[in-house]
Amino acid sequence: MKTIINQTFDKERALYGSNGIILRHCSFDGTADGESALKECGNVTAEDCFFNLRYPFWHNDHMKMTGSELTKLCRAALWYSKDLEIAHTKLHGIKALRECSQVRMIGCDVVSPEFGWSVHQMEMENCSVESEYFMMRSDDLTFSNVSLKGKYSFQYIENSVFEHCYFDTKDAFWHAKNVVVRDSVVKGEYLAWYCENVTFEHCTMTVL
Repeated sequence: MKTIINQTFDKERALYGSNGIILRHCSFDGTADGESALKECGNVTAEDCFFNLRYPFWHNDHMKMTGSELTKLCRAALWYSKDLEIAHTKLHGIKALRECSQVRMIGCDVVSPEFGWSVHQMEMENCSVESEYFMMRSDDLTFSNVSLKGKYSFQYIENSVFEHCYFDTKDAFWHAKNVVVRDSVVKGEYLAWYCENVTFEHCTMTVL
């Protein structure tokens, strides 16, 4: 593994195709305004890094990120990737996660419209989320202690379990299939329309 410490990257595809790298205290920011810094990479670890440029992680396998920040300018940050572990990180750009698989998120702060579309096999624990159209068309989700604020959540999801969560939403679980929500608080307006086998167990529900 190659370790890169305290460096700044702003050029397009700055680390394209890298395999086996550890980034510590690095910044992806600058006047060159380059995108796709870590496209088509594998076995990447990012620790305490700052991402302020577009599309940094596309087509990545086996990526770990901790203690980092992805700003609102870091749009569409993680797409078409698998085996991702993201911990104690801010994801504040639009469409931050899409068409990924085998994702685990712990202790993250998400402020990202259209987050988590078409994601397969994702665990989320102790996270706070602000998002519209959150997790649309995703499946095999396992969420615990997740707080959500945002409209139109969990539409078209399948085969998912949510426990000890707080969802302040509007339209939610439309067209959902094989879903269990357990020991949670659900606030909404139009819940679970056109759904199949959606169960709320020991929940506090407020439907306006």
